[in-house]
Amino acid sequence: MSVLAAGPCRLMLVAVLAVALSGCGHSDDRDREVPGASTPTRQASAATPTRAPVTATRGAATATQESSGFKAASGSKASSGFNTAGTAGAGNTAAPGGIQPSTPSPAPARTVTVLGSGDVLIHPPLWQQAAADARAAGRSGYDFGPIYAGIAPVTLAADLAICELETPLAAPQGPFSGWPNFNAPPQVLTALKAAGYDSCSTASNHTLDQGYAGVKRTLDLLDAAGLRHTGSARSAAEAARPLIMRTATGVRVAQLAFTFDFNGIAVPAGRPWLANPIRIPAILAAAHRAKQAGADIVVLSMHWGAEYDHDPTAEQADQADRLLASPDIDLILGAHSHVVQPFQKLHGKWVAYCMGNQVSRHAVPSEGSREGVMARFTFTEVAPHRFVTTRAEAIPTWMQISPRLRLIELRSAIADRQTPAGPLAVYRAALGRITAHLDSLGGRRQGLVIA
Repeated sequence: MSVLAAGPCRLMLVAVLAVALSGCGHSDDRDREVPGASTPTRQASAATPTRAPVTATRGAATATQESSGFKAASGSKASSGFNTAGTAGAGNTAAPGGIQPSTPSPAPARTVTVLGSGDVLIHPPLWQQAAADARAAGRSGYDFGPIYAGIAPVTLAADLAICELETPLAAPQGPFSGWPNFNAPPQVLTALKAAGYDSCSTASNHTLDQGYAGVKRTLDLLDAAGLRHTGSARSAAEAARPLIMRTATGVRVAQLAFTFDFNGIAVPAGRPWLANPIRIPAILAAAHRAKQAGADIVVLSMHWGAEYDHDPTAEQADQADRLLASPDIDLILGAHSHVVQPFQKLHGKWVAYCMGNQVSRHAVPSEGSREGVMARFTFTEVAPHRFVTTRAEAIPTWMQISPRLRLIELRSAIADRQTPAGPLAVYRAALGRITAHLDSLGGRRQGLVIA
């Protein structure tokens, strides 16, 4: 029967239904995104990359607090069931006047990038350059920022950046000293923090150069600069607590640090906890405690090897094999030799035997001591709180000593069309040498990318 033939009562009923449906339609329009309407967006900065801050905790008690505040990597919308694909997405059409429930997409696997770099070895010419840079900017004091500016885009882009602070730090006004008993300007920490570093290893053969007072002062200054640290301690309690850093996606990364020796300086009586010597059972126990305290990933900083030797020693190779065989250690970042040594994959995990120097100015500089790498590893979650390395990269660097001391990121400098022919030839030669050293144990065949 047609509507027109239905009579007055049927017409009245149809009119009432039409009004009701019209009202429902307006309610939908208020909740639906209108095509072409402006919506909030997050603008990516065109300047130097930035990232969410890394938070740090120490000890099992804090790790328990972390577990209750764990953040989903996919963000609050995914966890609350919002469909973030937009109204034009497949399977996102609803019948007129109705609401079709959306199925939450599975959260993407969490990833984290960990970056390490070589020795921060503050020789006198470096702080003299920092003083000159401060004066050039119309300031007094020391400005290490220009020295580090060339690598900041790389370090800032990492989720967690770890430095190797080889030297103890003096009071801001000094006195300063170089080799053999270092006492470096603490103003370098401002540059490290601004460049994106989150923590520093403080276990090296120079850790005890200034005794207990130097260790305490160095750690106090790191705290004041907002940089975490491990490898030395001010008390037995501090030494016993693992350093665990939490990324913006809730991944918990522990860092441990140990050194082969203290240049013959004895650890003060009654303070065996002052700095960490390499003892394999002690390292394995510390790594296990870190995992028990809630760490998803454990990164081990090792100060080891023979100076100015591009090949790892038999002892390094043996220690790396024993350490990476443990399920509690996920990565080894090596330093001390002042030259680049190879990267190698053992037991499905990576060791960077030595990343060379990062910043230095030896009295008699050599090509090898001016070369370094930033080691960058990507970890991917393959099961809840179980991460594996899915990408290994080495980013070569070069310490320029003339006309000004500057840290050069080689690939970018080579790609820059404004780099003069003279420096360009030097950079290409350095890159070739670094590549050969990194690959001497077959790292590229195992998946290493020299970026």
